[in-house]
Amino acid sequence: MAEGIDKEIDAIKTVLAALEPLSREARLSVLDYAIRRLGIQYAGTASSQPPQSPLPAATLPQGKAAATVTTGTQEKTAPPVHIEKLKDEKKPRSANEMSAIVAYFLAHVAPEGQRKTTVTTHDMETYFRIARFPLPKQIRVTLQNAKNAGYFDAVGDGEYKLNAIGYNLVAHNMPRGGSGEKRSRPSKRTKSKPKGKGKSAR
Repeated sequence: MAEGIDKEIDAIKTVLAALEPLSREARLSVLDYAIRRLGIQYAGTASSQPPQSPLPAATLPQGKAAATVTTGTQEKTAPPVHIEKLKDEKKPRSANEMSAIVAYFLAHVAPEGQRKTTVTTHDMETYFRIARFPLPKQIRVTLQNAKNAGYFDAVGDGEYKLNAIGYNLVAHNMPRGGSGEKRSRPSKRTKSKPKGKGKSAR
């Protein structure tokens, strides 16, 4: 029994240590995702439903409300899609591409009341972690690098806005790869030796 309590205390300490550096919104996002990922039901009566207020880290593509499926007189809400799923669908190959995905998510996929058209380094660090994408060694220059790659425009005060190139990258050109992206180089033809040049038989 004591061993079980000790494990619970260790788990609580781990969770608090991980959440303490984050903002209030980021903490809510992480907790919401963990609850949904683990399949934990909210406490209440058998007929009670989980809170329906959307959180920034869990939503449907294109910002649509969660779809409901009616079975008799009971409505069931389909689980919203997390940014990690968007990352898995788009398959970013670099921090620059992941930055574009984060900005696209916040501008076009997040719930209406929580959308934002500009992003900061803090957004990158928060959503890279939530999406389980490796953090760059120099997170502070991630957006600048993505801007240099052509995906963002700087708007001042450390904020960046996804431009048309970045939008088209996420919306239409990801995931990358597939046949035809890398063209094989033409093989070099070996020069054949001219006939009749060999040593003549004596």
